[in-house]
Amino acid sequence: MTENTRRDGLVGIGELSRKTGVPVRTLRFYCDEGILQPRRSSGGHRLFDPVTTVDQVLLVRRLRGLGLSLAAIVDVLTGAMSITEAVAAERAALDTELGALTWRRASLVAVEDAPPPRRAARLALLTSVHDRHTAYDNLVIFWRRLLAPLPSDMFDGFVAMNIPAPPTDPTPRQVVAYAELVTVTADPASAPAMSRQLWRPDPTGIHHKRELLTGVAEACGIAGHLVVAHIEPRPGAELDQFLAAHATARRERDTPRFRHRLLHGGNDTDPRIHRYWKLTTEITGTTTAGAAQFWLYQALQRSIDPTTPVP
Repeated sequence: MTENTRRDGLVGIGELSRKTGVPVRTLRFYCDEGILQPRRSSGGHRLFDPVTTVDQVLLVRRLRGLGLSLAAIVDVLTGAMSITEAVAAERAALDTELGALTWRRASLVAVEDAPPPRRAARLALLTSVHDRHTAYDNLVIFWRRLLAPLPSDMFDGFVAMNIPAPPTDPTPRQVVAYAELVTVTADPASAPAMSRQLWRPDPTGIHHKRELLTGVAEACGIAGHLVVAHIEPRPGAELDQFLAAHATARRERDTPRFRHRLLHGGNDTDPRIHRYWKLTTEITGTTTAGAAQFWLYQALQRSIDPTTPVP
């Protein structure tokens, strides 16, 4: 070290290593990666301010101990990001990683617990869902196409209540149910079946699709409470609202003939529809719009002929 260096108060890399307990090789690496910005002596040796650099090195060690990347640490040292922001970003990344690991573990248990004759089929089912977040996006796209006229705020509400996001801490059964749910919507016959249940007879005769969806959503909201309360399907205000929404959208009147058309023009007993909503209930543990819709279908059936057994 030269006299000028001592006068400037700078220290070499060896002295910095002794002050911080960090090996010289690691300090060189920090310099090469741009984490530390040393000065250079006339002989090309790295020189450091013993006060600020010691604090920086100790901070780097602590942040590395928390698992922060070198890029994030550089952002903290340069002021581009605060420590709080860097730690929050790392926590969010860790949450994502833990979520993926939790999902993977549940998938492994689901395959392990499957009866031997069904193990290969379950393995194929679970590996067909390569990314759970992409699978969720595909579910949203599936419904967005069916509910295109619905206002964005109402569609967001429908998504929140009826399109299950991948559980953060899933059981093996939920992982299997989610994979099956994605498989159901991937079936080319599912969208037409759902569409027919939704729009019922003669979709081209509907003049106000948005109003129809709004009215049906309100009727399903009321019917959903009756489903939760285990009240048997029966004619009432909720069915009247459902019928009024369909009649108004078609510029027709609620007549016995209209009710027959509405009853038989849907697709309420299609197994794909029931499978979709059953799986959704298994994943969310809540009453779905599908259960309310089927309750209204049964109520409509009874309003036409009370002696007709409910399927």
